[in-house]
Amino acid sequence: MDLVTIEDVRAAAERIKGVAVRTPLLRCLWGDPERPLWIKPENLQPTGAFKIRGAHNAVARLAGQPVIAHSSGNHAQALAYAARAAGVPATIVMPDSAPAVKIERTRALGAEVILVPIAEREERAAELVKERGGAFIPPFDHPDVIAGQGTVGLEIAADLPDVEVVLVPVSGGGLISGVATAIKALVPSAQVIGVEPELAADVAAGLHQGAQVHLPLADRARTIADGLRMEPSELTYAHIAAYVDDVVTVTEDEIRSAIRTIAHEARLVTEPSGAVTIAAYLNRAENLPRGRTVAVVSGGSVDPEAFRQYLS
Repeated sequence: MDLVTIEDVRAAAERIKGVAVRTPLLRCLWGDPERPLWIKPENLQPTGAFKIRGAHNAVARLAGQPVIAHSSGNHAQALAYAARAAGVPATIVMPDSAPAVKIERTRALGAEVILVPIAEREERAAELVKERGGAFIPPFDHPDVIAGQGTVGLEIAADLPDVEVVLVPVSGGGLISGVATAIKALVPSAQVIGVEPELAADVAAGLHQGAQVHLPLADRARTIADGLRMEPSELTYAHIAAYVDDVVTVTEDEIRSAIRTIAHEARLVTEPSGAVTIAAYLNRAENLPRGRTVAVVSGGSVDPEAFRQYLS
């Protein structure tokens, strides 16, 4: 199986210029002095999450075709945004349990949204491709999507070339696949550590057992981190197995607490999926390497009422 290369990531960086924000590294003075911390705030992207990088790179590689996808929300918004910029129609299949804010924002960006039970979204998206034609752009299982997400790692290596630890949320694996590809090519000594909710810890189990583990979707759907309920594809798992050093897990209460910490200390709004890296930094010191650490805060698309509850 061919893996994405650093050349693919660099090409993606050129395509997404002017569309995706080149987010800064924010030094956190409240971190552990023995593990200096920087946040990579992907919640500052136009659609509220890193997904704009992969979506725009994939759309830019098409010849004006309509696009179809399934998504829990962040890829939906990103693809709708990229499709509108390219002047092509977008149809997104979303779970009917997705946060209302993500559904509303996807529609506001001009996409047609079709709601289905969470277990049916992949099948319905495949049916739409057969019925309507167009290009299917999955949320993570695509080389162009992985390469686009890898630009996060490209920027980390450029801004902190002596980085020692990079913490990345893990779900379908597109983000960590791309980031790990870039980091291992540019800063080989750095360790890339994935972070999962305990309630959806299939990748952690797989890496520790030496083979991919599949958890029932009903189990993975229990976590409040709605963006981390998917499992890797064969393609993304191959990248994870090749480049990721370890995966740690965090509890639901630790995720809630991390959201509060990020809001109070970094003055950033983040969704549960984006807060898992800070949860790991604050609660898994015994499982993490020491050294200069970057935590990727992957998104901030959170329902306002839910966010108020997390802060209370």
